[in-house]
Amino acid sequence: MRVVRLLVPANIRHSSGGNVYNARLAEGLGNLGWEVQVLPIEGNWPHVSAKDRRRFGSVLGAWEPGQAQQSAVALVDGLVAVGAPDELEFAAKAGRQTFVLVHMPVPETSGPEALQKEARALRAASGVICTSSSAAAILKARGLPNARVVLPGAEPAPPASGSRPPHLLAVAALLPNKDQLLTVAALEGIQDLGWTASLVGSEQADPAYARQVGEAVARSGLSGRVKLTGELAGDALEAEWNRADLSLLVSREEAFGMVVTESLARGVPVVVRQGTGAVEALDLASLKDDDGGKRLPGAALDLPRGGEADAPVLNRTLRQWLENHALQQEWCSRALEARGLLPGWEETARNVVRALTGTG
Repeated sequence: MRVVRLLVPANIRHSSGGNVYNARLAEGLGNLGWEVQVLPIEGNWPHVSAKDRRRFGSVLGAWEPGQAQQSAVALVDGLVAVGAPDELEFAAKAGRQTFVLVHMPVPETSGPEALQKEARALRAASGVICTSSSAAAILKARGLPNARVVLPGAEPAPPASGSRPPHLLAVAALLPNKDQLLTVAALEGIQDLGWTASLVGSEQADPAYARQVGEAVARSGLSGRVKLTGELAGDALEAEWNRADLSLLVSREEAFGMVVTESLARGVPVVVRQGTGAVEALDLASLKDDDGGKRLPGAALDLPRGGEADAPVLNRTLRQWLENHALQQEWCSRALEARGLLPGWEETARNVVRALTGTG
């Protein structure tokens, strides 16, 4: 039996696309007959202490061969890898098979030192797997090793029942990158129309930003229509999905945006931000016109500035959708048809196996 050790950051405790991908991948590899050892690595990754890096190096078997299984393949979450390039270089010298799973490349705004660490870590790896084409394109533009793209799968789900008035849903941890303040500012301008909304996501990932979002909801007079639910799971999350008529993911940066495929799996159309990886996720389920054009199950909006500055753009789109029943039906029909186009997690696991074994 082949063994893979999946090394993940222990400090990311809120629900995230990376965490979901890692968990579904571990399950999928197990179903394919691999022994999967999921190893949470303690530390505030990627900004960790020397002690944290040494601990990671020991788990990796970078300098103490007796502490690592010779036959095991290591698959390291990119958030951990970019914080410990020395350890990956030592592991390579020790002959370890170490792959890096990149959910999101290091942002350009992180500075030259962080980008240099990323470059060293990825060049030391036996191979690089990216969870989106946009992430792979960024790495290629930086002159880093070619990465194999393995897109996330989608869990089959029953179609959402929807609500009257329409219910808008934004599933993401309350973080500046997810730009919930933009969503609230846009909703403020359509209070003359009938709708409700839920912002579903952890308020602990960035408590200060979460407070700002809550204050913006109250200040805008939306407390009776916009609900901040905190992080939900299981039946509570499914209940929100079942109520939804439109999903919003307007992140400033997004490598892929698994919320998009989670929405489409339920026949719920999605509005995303142009220029992010969420467009790739939306396009995955696009339908082709007779003339070769694309019919998206939702929309990709140009929101270059974010926050209140771009609120009018999102506001206009939401107003148009809410006032035009035919448009609602059209987007819904596209999303329902798209359900059959989404790849499953078994396909994701098989593609990762091909990357780890050098086959296919």
